[in-house]
Amino acid sequence: MQNPIETHPHYVIPIAQRTDHNPAAVYLARLVSANSRRTMKTALNTIAAVLGVEPVLIENPGQRSKSENVTYLYVNWAALRYPHTAAIRARLVESHGAATVNKLLSALRAVLKEAWKLGQMTAEDYQRAVEIENVKIETLPAGRDLKQGEIRALVNVCMEDETPAGVRDAAMIGLLYSAGLRRSEVVKLTLADVEDGKLTIRGGKGGKDRLVYVSGGALLALNDWLVARGNVSGVLFTPINKGGNLSIKPLSSQAVYNMLEKRAAQAGVADFSPHDFRRTFAGDMLDEGVDIVTVAKLMGHASVETTARYDRRPEAVKRAAASKLHFPYQRRKA
Repeated sequence: MQNPIETHPHYVIPIAQRTDHNPAAVYLARLVSANSRRTMKTALNTIAAVLGVEPVLIENPGQRSKSENVTYLYVNWAALRYPHTAAIRARLVESHGAATVNKLLSALRAVLKEAWKLGQMTAEDYQRAVEIENVKIETLPAGRDLKQGEIRALVNVCMEDETPAGVRDAAMIGLLYSAGLRRSEVVKLTLADVEDGKLTIRGGKGGKDRLVYVSGGALLALNDWLVARGNVSGVLFTPINKGGNLSIKPLSSQAVYNMLEKRAAQAGVADFSPHDFRRTFAGDMLDEGVDIVTVAKLMGHASVETTARYDRRPEAVKRAAASKLHFPYQRRKA
């Protein structure tokens, strides 16, 4: 049987279509976040490579990278039909993990939808082309849960630091754990986003806004930072120089990572990633009986299936079940 990708070359176009008529360009243009656009460009270029389209690079002197891969603009997305999308899925499964494949398929479906909306595909062809199933994700999420003792140790080393950095770092750790924020969301917070323990998260993953809340020790740490920071408008968390002076300009996501690495070394806490706070937030919330729909909303997840990957309760049930069996072995006497 011939491969539908190899026997149907019409998905390749010799030159890029005008961007206002190119479904991939239209799709990327409506993404709010620059990070999302960058991620999905990479995804579409990956699909273009599966289709055998030769890489197309353009000079981009104004950017960090000197050239940009725009191969996705040279794919005739509207020519794709179900045999092609099914073959694309099969090729992707051979070389990528389930989560990555699903992200790539999501990008593919989105572009085909734009092709249909632009009148380049019939409704029937579009519906058939996107009728490709996601890959079932059965792997555990990467990372580890942080123990309460480890979180306490991190907070303690911040409290022992009498410089403004100590207060700031404690507040950031408080939001990463107690609000389940992504580090990219922490650095984007502004003073105007904070009001009596309520935080407005703007432009989260997928460009979605949401409200989260902090209380207890996390709120105390945040309020102490607000006092130390002052009421000048701008970003919430700021760089602090060696003299303890603040400058109201954004921190980078890498700065958050570096801060956690430094505090972990001081506290004697084993390696962890910033995302592990988010993982721990989800698990602890579910363990405390908070319903999974609410946890998904707090985390900004589009689907509760994503949140369910962090649910530790089924593992506790399995551990309890395993203890029901008796194996008659006794340790030998010394």
